[in-house]
Amino acid sequence: MGLLFGSFNPVHVGHLILAEFFATRTDLAEVWLVVSPQNPFKAAVDLLPEAQRLRLVELAVAGNPRLRAEAIELSLPRPSYTIVTLEALRQRHPNINFVLLMGTDNLPDLSRWHRADELLATTDIYAYPRPGHEPSPALLTSLLHVRLCSAPLLDISATLIRASLRAGQSIRYLVPAAVETELAEQQWYRP
Repeated sequence: MGLLFGSFNPVHVGHLILAEFFATRTDLAEVWLVVSPQNPFKAAVDLLPEAQRLRLVELAVAGNPRLRAEAIELSLPRPSYTIVTLEALRQRHPNINFVLLMGTDNLPDLSRWHRADELLATTDIYAYPRPGHEPSPALLTSLLHVRLCSAPLLDISATLIRASLRAGQSIRYLVPAAVETELAEQQWYRP
């Protein structure tokens, strides 16, 4: 089972393309999009409340049996740490092997993560390329449970979508139609 963590602020087609890629082109049967309340390494600029972000992810994955919105981090202590979330998921689903999905831009900082040694020793990681973040051979050698996957390179960001909404510009095709409709109806990210 693949786990794609993110603030999903908002969820966009880049997230969904990656999730679908891993669910259909690797040994993973499903990918769960884990909505994080707040990344401890990022500022909470323009961050929608977690229930609203979860609602958008639910809308985005509706009808796809390989993708699922996962809210477990919303009930865990803050700040949320990946290893703690994995422990909670493994307790709830003891027969599932969870795999972390992350961009290569995260690999150099893994050693700074909470309980990083334990995380790296117990969890497989499938890394997808991020523009400008090619991991060094030395780094890959040090990360024994990391598998590089040739997922599509996508340069779509939630920052672009929020800026587009603030400027009154179209976000059509950047987000699923149901997400676009919800954002328009609720007037989220608008000035």
